[in-house]
Amino acid sequence: MPDQPLTLPGGDDAAPRVDLDVVYRQARALVAPGSCVTALHLGSEDSELATGQEPTKPSATLTLALGQQKTVRDFFRSAVPTPLELETAIAWVEDEVYAAHVRHRQWVPEGHAALLFSADPMLHEIATLAGVAPGPERVLTLEAMERLFNRLAAVAQGRAVAHEGLPASPAFAASLLILRELMHHMPFAHVTLLDNR
Repeated sequence: MPDQPLTLPGGDDAAPRVDLDVVYRQARALVAPGSCVTALHLGSEDSELATGQEPTKPSATLTLALGQQKTVRDFFRSAVPTPLELETAIAWVEDEVYAAHVRHRQWVPEGHAALLFSADPMLHEIATLAGVAPGPERVLTLEAMERLFNRLAAVAQGRAVAHEGLPASPAFAASLLILRELMHHMPFAHVTLLDNR
C-alpha cells in the first residue's frame, strides 16, 4: 500500500452534480400528501439534504461537510481502506451526521419519519452491488446496505476484493460509508433511488 495520500483527479471518481430540487419534486410526486421527504445528493466535496412536506420546494436544505473525494483525501491511503482508516472515517462522519440530525429533525413533524430519496449514480451502483434489481424506483433497505458494508469491512480486513465482487474504488468505499452513517443515525429505514437521467 502506498504511504502517501491517494490523489483523485476529477475523473471517474468525481461525483456528478445532481439537481436536488428536481429530485425533491420527483420524490414528492411519489408520496402521499403530508409525507415528509428528504432528497439526498452525495457530492465530491459535500453532501446536501433537502427536506420538506411542500409539493414544489423543500422547507430546508442542509449542507454537510461529507463528500466522496473529501473523505478519500482525508482518510484513505489506497483503493481499499484499512480497518483503521474505516474506523477513523466512521468516527468523523458520525460526528457530522449527528450535527446534521440535530438540524434536520426540526423539519420533520413529531411522530413522522422522513422518506429518503436520491438520484445519485454512485448510490445506484451501491444498490446494484447490494442486489437491488434495476428499475425507475429502486429501494435500498438499511439491512441490505449494512450487508454490503460488512462485505467492504471484510475486504478491508484482507479478503480479496474480487471474492466479494466489490470495486477497488476509494470513492465507492467513501460513498458507502457516508450512506451507512446517514441511514443509521438520521435515521432512514431505506432510500428510494430515482432514475434521473
